Amino acid sequence: MGGGSSKYQNFSGIHVLLSALALVLVGILSWGLIKGNIVATVVAGVGLATVITMASSNLLALDDHRSQATERTLRVASATQYHMRGGLTEEGCHAVCQLLLPETDATAIAMTDTHKTLAYVGEGSYGAGEGSPNSSPTSEVLSNGRIQTFSNLNENQWKPAEGVLAGFISEAVKSYPVGIIVPLTVSERTVGTIKLYYRNGSEINRTQMAIARGFAELLSSQLSVYELDRQAELTVRAEVKALQAQINPHFLFNTLNTIAAFTRTDPTRARDLLREFSVFYRRTLEGTEAPIRLADELEQTRRYLTIERARFGDDRILWTDDVEEGCEDIKVPAFIIQPIVENAVRHAMREEGPLHIDVQVATDGEDVLIAVADDGVGMDEDVAKRMLSDESGASPTRSSSGTGIALRNVADRIELFYGEGSGIEIMSKVGSGTCVTLRLVGVAPSVSSDDDWDEQE
Repeated sequence: MGGGSSKYQNFSGIHVLLSALALVLVGILSWGLIKGNIVATVVAGVGLATVITMASSNLLALDDHRSQATERTLRVASATQYHMRGGLTEEGCHAVCQLLLPETDATAIAMTDTHKTLAYVGEGSYGAGEGSPNSSPTSEVLSNGRIQTFSNLNENQWKPAEGVLAGFISEAVKSYPVGIIVPLTVSERTVGTIKLYYRNGSEINRTQMAIARGFAELLSSQLSVYELDRQAELTVRAEVKALQAQINPHFLFNTLNTIAAFTRTDPTRARDLLREFSVFYRRTLEGTEAPIRLADELEQTRRYLTIERARFGDDRILWTDDVEEGCEDIKVPAFIIQPIVENAVRHAMREEGPLHIDVQVATDGEDVLIAVADDGVGMDEDVAKRMLSDESGASPTRSSSGTGIALRNVADRIELFYGEGSGIEIMSKVGSGTCVTLRLVGVAPSVSSDDDWDEQE
């Protein structure tokens, strides 16, 4: 971009020179034809043909240069997106500065947040190095959100040293008399700046201003994407915390009453239930930001069913599961199976007869499918669709209390963890039962690795 702009200017200058020469030769050719001067006509004709050939070659070279510049721009954009995926971090900004500097005529480039310089790449630093507080011009750009230039008289906050070193450094400071500061914005809020440093004012032209502005717009867009992802993640985490904190009082009281009843009739089972109940709620209230093993999620689900079977009767809830070998160790967000099973117990049980719940885990190519099926009361298609929409609510077959919220939360977290293509599918029929299938993209044991999850953690 930067070096490319100089080449583009060279191409343009040659094109202008050839155009002027062509006009002169056309004039000579016309004069030769009118005067009957064969020598002048031949010379002008040969010269004009040569100019046309050179102009064609120049245009082809220019087109080739433009194509290369476009490819280079796309590569830079892709690379900066990778480094901005974590927001304005020192490591990411340093990598971006290293990428962008060769694309300009600047001798140094820096990025800041609202308080300090996060990265500086190029010749010297002289008061604008990494970790240094923002200068007055930078603070002004952060405040007004407008691009502006600066000089070393008001940009540098470096204080001259004393003694022999002072003279040397004061001369070195002059190597950066001017520069450009451009704001980085997210949702109309300035979150940082990008700064380009030049040796003298003549190097700052429209091309360099446009490049600086283009870089800022590119980085601002990428930071906006990061912010949207971060807000989505925070929202999902908040919903998980809300679900954790929402201890259903009916479930709590019913469980305590069940344990109390067993203390008279079956003290051993009462002790076992109390132990399971304690572990269940401790796991429920623990932090769940880091992924856990699928085996641990299934174990927590079994604890829940152990408590509910004690309450309703062992013959009222029948549980089976089948996990394909290797899948038990894949990493999953906590609370993606247990809420679905809880919904089945709370909303799918008939007045009489057993409720069968079956969990199947299997690979599908590079993906993993988790299917939770029951043979309960089921629901119609419209209700099933609303379960995953923002308008999910009470229904004739499954009225209430957070069923849709829980499923939407699971769907949101699965998509956040595993990316596009991941999510939930609900198949149900009134009177026959429901099957909720989770698709986890790209985590089949043959293609997933612990290293990938370590990066996400």
